[in-house]
Amino acid sequence: MSAEYATFGLAPATRPGGLLAGGDFHVHRDFVDFVVDGRPLLYRLSDLDAVSPLASDVPPSLFTAQVRGLLLETGAPLPDGRYVVYGCPECEDLACGAVTAVIERDGDDVVWRDFAWQTGDRADLERDGYHGMGPFRFRGDEYRAALTALLDGDLPGSRRRVLLIGARAAPLARLAAALRTIGIGADITQSADGVPADELRSYDAVLFARSVPARERDAVRRALTGAGADVPCVDALAPVVPLLVAQAEQALEAGRDGHRRLTDLTAAGGAAEFEVVSACRVRLTAHRVDRLSRARSRDLFDAVLEPGRHRVPLDPPAVKGEAYLVARTAGTVLVTAVAP
Repeated sequence: MSAEYATFGLAPATRPGGLLAGGDFHVHRDFVDFVVDGRPLLYRLSDLDAVSPLASDVPPSLFTAQVRGLLLETGAPLPDGRYVVYGCPECEDLACGAVTAVIERDGDDVVWRDFAWQTGDRADLERDGYHGMGPFRFRGDEYRAALTALLDGDLPGSRRRVLLIGARAAPLARLAAALRTIGIGADITQSADGVPADELRSYDAVLFARSVPARERDAVRRALTGAGADVPCVDALAPVVPLLVAQAEQALEAGRDGHRRLTDLTAAGGAAEFEVVSACRVRLTAHRVDRLSRARSRDLFDAVLEPGRHRVPLDPPAVKGEAYLVARTAGTVLVTAVAP
């Protein structure tokens, strides 16, 4: 086993939720990711939609138990000294598949080795092992300090409450219901007048309906500034619920640019262009409003891409008229208007 040390750290991460073009949905999950040698460990798994066991929406007792397990204060939950490193974001059932690894002490050091995809009691390393991943040897004091800090303070990354502002209650109610379905809290108001400062500070993003006049938007921004609430304010692009959900998700990711796997999304000249930071699965969905003001959504692209700049042709009928593009990958949602 290599004697070289890897650095160990933790960072807030998000598995974006969202409404899919076919009517299904993904639940929004905030969690703490493992950072090895300055890079999120999840990024080494290019086509995996998963979260770590350190999720912000699990009960405190379970969260504490997960941390103490990783600290090796309790026995391994799986045979052969294996621990779940990433699991299903929807149900967390091992039968759905999980990335597991042996976690053990070696003197004062902690070693993570023999990573594998596991769906039953035991892992088949020959068939399902991640042979190019690890082993990782961590200095014990650094490893324990990072995990112990989670027990001493607030869980990082728990940001998921949106304030919806607009006069038309019915469209916003549909949006609020969709956000709650994927695990994001949402409240509706016509203005921020009279809202206590501490209440304004509890929101992590604000979304304005298209009907809200500029003077009202400015008033809300002044109220947020006066309350000390430094949160992103988003102007709704179109009355299409899945698109607005994606806008809210993107706003909730503000400040996490260093952990985005997908950047620089544009759509013009009949093609989408974007930058992939690390190998990952990218999905593109077009949303548009037709001549009768009806919302239309269509999946356009779904593939695993290598790091670099990519250009994907767009199907003209899917982006005709007033159209918008949503790009998704594990941990990132980006939205852009389609230029003529």
